[in-house]
Amino acid sequence: MPDYDLVVVGAGPGGYVAAIRAAQLGLSTAIVERDRPGGVCGNWGCIPSKALLADATLYAEMKAAAQRGLVADDLRVDFAKVLARSRQVAEAQAKGVAFLLRKNKVAYHQGVGRLAPGAVLVSSDGAAPARLGARFVLLATGSCERTLPGLEVDGKVVQTSREALEDPRLPASVVVVGGGAVGVEFAYVYACFGSRVTVVEMAETLLPGLDVELGRELGRSFKKQGIEVLAGHRYERLARTANGAEVTVVGPAGAATLAAERVLVAVGRAPLSGDLGLAEAGVRLERGFVAVDPTMRTSVGSVYAIGDLVGPLLLAHAASEQGVAAVEAMAGRATNGGPDPRRVPVCIYCEPQVAAVGLTEAEARAGGREVKVGKFPFRALGKSMATGHVDGFVKLVAGARYGEILGVHMIGAGVTDLIAEAALALTLEATTAELIETVHAHPTLAEALREAALVAEGRGVNV
Repeated sequence: MPDYDLVVVGAGPGGYVAAIRAAQLGLSTAIVERDRPGGVCGNWGCIPSKALLADATLYAEMKAAAQRGLVADDLRVDFAKVLARSRQVAEAQAKGVAFLLRKNKVAYHQGVGRLAPGAVLVSSDGAAPARLGARFVLLATGSCERTLPGLEVDGKVVQTSREALEDPRLPASVVVVGGGAVGVEFAYVYACFGSRVTVVEMAETLLPGLDVELGRELGRSFKKQGIEVLAGHRYERLARTANGAEVTVVGPAGAATLAAERVLVAVGRAPLSGDLGLAEAGVRLERGFVAVDPTMRTSVGSVYAIGDLVGPLLLAHAASEQGVAAVEAMAGRATNGGPDPRRVPVCIYCEPQVAAVGLTEAEARAGGREVKVGKFPFRALGKSMATGHVDGFVKLVAGARYGEILGVHMIGAGVTDLIAEAALALTLEATTAELIETVHAHPTLAEALREAALVAEGRGVNV
């Protein structure tokens, strides 16, 4: 008999949620983690970075409060203390996950997990590997930061988000290579606290992959905040100097050299699959990711995989839903498989915040759909004017004939919370008419979604 029905490798938001659901379904379950409960997200990603972002936003609002008659004299930042608080938040998150695992009687094994026939081998502190026999194995090891040639990380001058989340030094200047989610979030944090920041992005706008209007609007907002945005520029090379580094980039006007004390590499993430024993176990890969069926089963029937290992949804909440789908399939429950990628929201937590779900306008048109688009600016909303957060908009994409909601794309204060209503609308296959018929309280930011639907139907009132 195996030691467990299921061994989960990785205790991030995909792995620990899957382990708890498996235990609820009556499967004897163990989880293996090389770092701490919560994985990369809880310890070195989502949670500590959001603590930094919350403090940066608070500091920015306090600095701007004088315009409202609220004067805070001698305002300053102790960045080392700000960073220490983010680590405390991560510690609390790890302890919370550990408690949930104990509560649900999930056995916890500290170490590095590797596939073996009918088992997972756990190596820890140089001791001989321990063998955990299992009927099923769920791989949930997540991902790590990518780098570029010449941008090798030294932890001092050249960093990824991982090193940045441990460094208590506030740099005078930063070049951020990569204008995706991680890049723009850290650019915002450093700029709020006084660093001179330049963001370099190869695509024509920030946030490649999202609706282009979101990237353009964020670029305009960043420039107002003093952040230099070099979209349409590619990294060429780096030279280290006595004061940091010089980064050469190439754009439409040719080459340019950017001097900075710190360089943050934010060019994407790669699956942590190298030391799992996938090849020896016969687990098939596609383009570097583990290939899975809709229930998250790999080419080896007893082995499942979720999250960043399987791509392309490198999102914590997607991993959690995939984990639940996988263990329910193991338990013999009827399941529709992992989440529909078109219904998984994306959230970015700089200011203005960015959130999106569903098809972009370009994707809908490229798929041969006739669409109607409604766009409503926050500056036309009473709640936004009252709070002073007037940048951004809500853009709604709907089918031209029936008004079915195909996608919603938002940029502005608080939109990472507003996106849940849009995601529910896609899940329920709602239409613009149903969204309009839903009474939205006034004054709220959520009114912007209904107003965008009104605009899409040619019935805009407040624009």
